[in-house]
Amino acid sequence: MSVVRNTWQAICAVLLGGIVLVPLVQVFMRDVFVSPLVGAEEFTRFLLVCLVFIGYPLVVNDGENIRMGELHEALSGKARRVVDAMIFLGAVFSSGFIAYATITTIFANLNNATPTLKIPFWIFLGATAVGFAVACVLHLIRVRHRVPADRPEYPPEGS
Repeated sequence: MSVVRNTWQAICAVLLGGIVLVPLVQVFMRDVFVSPLVGAEEFTRFLLVCLVFIGYPLVVNDGENIRMGELHEALSGKARRVVDAMIFLGAVFSSGFIAYATITTIFANLNNATPTLKIPFWIFLGATAVGFAVACVLHLIRVRHRVPADRPEYPPEGS
């Protein structure tokens, strides 16, 4: 599991490096050689979209997704379990639905591409579909192993 996690983190690091490097090269080319890179802005947006949605499963895996920690801690017993169940159902449903909607959108637009660089639409939105599908699976794994939200490591060691 750690090999997959390390690979996922490496992909995110490369995407982040690209987000920094592409505008830097664009500025250098424009100011020094008076020859801007065509499509640099579009490519930077593409890298940003990929980084956000490919990075989302890492956030889910670490149990760092947004939640109202103070409210959760103030609840006890049954109320906390009800809130946890609602959070789980909402996370699984929304992640699964967004993955499904993105895949449907990709198949409906297979012949479309971005305007300047002609990046195929399915590649552009593929990161969104993969990120949300993996996040949905990770939410399901979290429940399967019954790991509390304040103990993010799962699956448990040795399983």
